[in-house]
Amino acid sequence: MDYEILVLDLDGTLTNSKKEISPPTRQALIEIQQAGRKVVLASGRPTQGVVPLAKELRLDEFGGYILSFNGARIINFTTGQLMYNKQLPLDAVAPTFEIVKDLGVDLITYENDNIISGIKPNEFVELESRINSMPIKRVDNFSEYVNFPINKMIAAGDPKNVAVALPKMKQHFHGYLNIYMSDPFFLEIMPQQIDKAYSLLRLLESIGLTADQMICCGDGYNDLSMIETAGLGVAMENAQPLVKESADYITLSNDEDGVLHVINTFMR
Repeated sequence: MDYEILVLDLDGTLTNSKKEISPPTRQALIEIQQAGRKVVLASGRPTQGVVPLAKELRLDEFGGYILSFNGARIINFTTGQLMYNKQLPLDAVAPTFEIVKDLGVDLITYENDNIISGIKPNEFVELESRINSMPIKRVDNFSEYVNFPINKMIAAGDPKNVAVALPKMKQHFHGYLNIYMSDPFFLEIMPQQIDKAYSLLRLLESIGLTADQMICCGDGYNDLSMIETAGLGVAMENAQPLVKESADYITLSNDEDGVLHVINTFMR
């Protein structure tokens, strides 16, 4: 199979433990774009948190794409065209806050260049702030403050507290929102049906490619859907066990240039 499009999760996949792209991996990604292949950066990060890596890989020169908010938004990074944008219903904000406010987690969303914290920032929200280079803005009344379009919310906290929040949220919003963990400490609160696979299929249709022509690489729970959908679903060696079980191929870890190994094996 000739693979024409490479989809990469960022944290734990494309970037190493220092949150950097290694020079050999960067060069290989530029070379496959020069040869006509498309690259998609597919992340749970907000768009602003993906842009610096997209610039580093010169996606703007080669017609690459940013899939952010776990698939709720897709942009053509060359033209800036918003190709897909699915927003959370605002009537979900207040009940979400009520469910999680006493569970030892923080509830966050995004406004322009800020992370909005509705309860109390913790180490996991601070991690999100550092990764995306976005400051945290604590607000007193989250339910009233968030009256603008948003693509997702996150309940962030100690994994044992997130594990308590998960079934409560799933039960309350069954059939209305998509609720899942991207990491043991992040509970993603997404529009119904939205995940990376759903949005990638919409993108493929718009650019005339098929899932069989797509390689997807990831390590986290939020990468499962795209790994299962791709013509070649790749798990990193450092991936969650369930992700590795679902993959067609397991590559090297993110600290061993696992993405470069995939490129050399399947796209050269």
